[in-house]
Amino acid sequence: MAQSILYIGGTGQISLPCVEASVAIGHKVTVLNRGRTAAPLPKGVSALAGDMNGDPYAGLGDRHFDVVCQFRLFTPEQMKRDIATFTGKTGQYVFISSASAYQKPVRHYIVTEKTPLENPYWAYSRDKMACERLLRDQAGLPYTIVRPSHTLRTGMPIQVGDDDTVLLRVIAGRPIVVAGDGTSLWTLTRAVDFARPFVRLLGNSRALNEDFHVTSDRAFTWDQIHQAIARGFGVEARIVHVPTDTLVRYNPQWIGPLLGDKSWSVLFDNSKVKSVAGAFTCAEDLDEILADSVRHAKRRLGQAAPDEAEDGLLDRIVAEQTALGSNRGK
Repeated sequence: MAQSILYIGGTGQISLPCVEASVAIGHKVTVLNRGRTAAPLPKGVSALAGDMNGDPYAGLGDRHFDVVCQFRLFTPEQMKRDIATFTGKTGQYVFISSASAYQKPVRHYIVTEKTPLENPYWAYSRDKMACERLLRDQAGLPYTIVRPSHTLRTGMPIQVGDDDTVLLRVIAGRPIVVAGDGTSLWTLTRAVDFARPFVRLLGNSRALNEDFHVTSDRAFTWDQIHQAIARGFGVEARIVHVPTDTLVRYNPQWIGPLLGDKSWSVLFDNSKVKSVAGAFTCAEDLDEILADSVRHAKRRLGQAAPDEAEDGLLDRIVAEQTALGSNRGK
């Protein structure tokens, strides 16, 4: 049955394919976003321009939607306002949380929805956890929590450093850094593959007051990922391996993304979401998974410049690690 769906976000890395999939199956879709991207919305979508602090948002509580999909919420204060705004105004509030909220250090590399939420390394993940707790602790707003992991459309899965800075190094044949020995496993999911099961959760009574992650069932090593990225640009990756605890001493800002997420081997058991949304498959060929990301990167890199400070730091790390004679990169 067709639903009236509000997407808060709607043109982002993950949300745009979800909007497209919702329209494709006949839902009536409204999108509220900041209008900062040129991504075209599907025909028939109603667009509201604004952010979460503006007048259009404040007026959403006067309207009723069957489903509200919140892709732009990151703090407990924002969640408190959403609970107040949408209670009694929607039959399902869908909060996009993050799979990075799962327990770190990893105690089992297979992650299910029963894995504890505990991440001492990354404030971003802890804020997402706090938002989830606020939803569970209230009773007036029916909710569904969805935790994407690393989901791709226009972005690039670089492990260490600014994406475009590292890509420019790859293209120029300069060394890049990978944490550890490059063999930890990482799950990549295309946004278009995420969208198919996601939209089957909308208006689904079995999804109410439940939490789900939605990911591919396949993982790759970080060396394989960076080698495939380089292959997409017709070059070879020159990888220098550096221990994670060494990297975060060079740049403490990497503690969250590395120790809180990308340095761990993680595979996801998607049995729960499949039991509610039905079976689904995701692309498993790494070149296919990266194809859209590579295409978008080629389009934007002509006008991109490296972050000079980070580029210099990567040069320093590479030089000092190479001097130890312990890297495998050439």
